[in-house]
Amino acid sequence: MLFIIPYLFPPARLLETAAQDLHLPALQTLLARGARQPCPAGGVEAALCEALGIARQQDWPLAPITLAADGGVAGDAYWLRADPVHLRVMRDRIVLADSSAFDLSQQEADALTTAIGQHFGPDLSPLPLHSQHWYLRYPQAPRLTTTPLSVAVGRDIDPLLPQGDDAMRFRAELNELQMLLHEHPVNQAREARGELPVNSLWLWGGGSLPVTCATPVPLYAGNAEARALGAFCNARVQAIPAHRDAQLFGSDGVILLDTLTQAGQVGDAYGWREALRGLEQDWFVPLLDTLRKIDPQGPRLMDPVSGKVLHLHPRDAWKFWRRPRRLISMLS
Repeated sequence: MLFIIPYLFPPARLLETAAQDLHLPALQTLLARGARQPCPAGGVEAALCEALGIARQQDWPLAPITLAADGGVAGDAYWLRADPVHLRVMRDRIVLADSSAFDLSQQEADALTTAIGQHFGPDLSPLPLHSQHWYLRYPQAPRLTTTPLSVAVGRDIDPLLPQGDDAMRFRAELNELQMLLHEHPVNQAREARGELPVNSLWLWGGGSLPVTCATPVPLYAGNAEARALGAFCNARVQAIPAHRDAQLFGSDGVILLDTLTQAGQVGDAYGWREALRGLEQDWFVPLLDTLRKIDPQGPRLMDPVSGKVLHLHPRDAWKFWRRPRRLISMLS
C-alpha cells in the first residue's frame, strides 16, 4: 500500500515551531524502525500519475483529465489549467494563495473569464467549467513546462513560473492580465466586502488527453484531482476507509492523506500539529499495531513535496533496538 502524505516531512521553519514537545509514539516508532529513502519531490499530482501509470508529457497532463471530470471534452487539443489565484506581495517576494483560500461563485468566474477573453482573444481565453478550475485550449502544444498549483501555494512564485521557449509570451500576458483584473468590477466588489480579489491565473498541468490506462488497484481519496485521475485510469476510486486493519495495510492500492497540506502550505504550525495528531490516532497507531501481520512488501509513507518516503516491512515490528528519538529530529 502506498500512502501519499504531503507535508509529513515539513520545511525546517515549520517543523521547529510545530514539533516542539510533540510526542506521537506510533509515528516515532515507525520512523525509528522503517527505512527512509529519497523520492521525487514533484508534488501530489506527479506522485499520483506515477502510481496510476499516467506518463508525463511536457507536464503531468492534469488539465485534459480534470477537464473531462468537470464536464468538458478534451478532444485532440492541448489544455492548460488556468486557475484563479491571489498573489500576495510580501517584503521581498510574491506568494501565491490558490482559489481554496477564497470563495468564488460561478457568476463571478463567468464574468471574469468573459472579460479576459474579450481583452486577449483566443491567446488567453479561459473556460470556467468550474468556478475554481479554469482551462485554456490550444490547437498545438506550446513549448512550456509548469509547476503544479499544489506545489506553488505558499511559496515564492518567481522560480516556479512557466519555463520554456514560449514562457516569456505567457509571462507578458499574465502581467497585462493582472492590470485588467485589478480594475474589474468583480474584484472591486470583492475588496469592498473585505474578500480577496482574483488578481492572477496559475498555469499548470498542461497536456493532451493521454491514452486511457487501466489501473485495477483501489485509490482512496477525497481530493477532486486525485479522484479525476483515478476515474480516468478506471481505478476503483473510493472514500477514505474507516476500517483500518492488516488486510488494508497489506493490500495494493493508493491512499491520499492530505490533511497536513493546507497548514503545510501556509506555514500554520498549530494546524499542522493538530492534523498530525489526527493522523497518529487514525492511521499510525493501527499501522504499528498490525505491522507484523501485513504483506512482506510492506507499506510506504511518501511525502512527494519534501521528496522523502518511509518504507516499512513486517520485520520492522521486531526491531526493538531502534529506539524513537525526538520527533523534531526524526522528521528533519
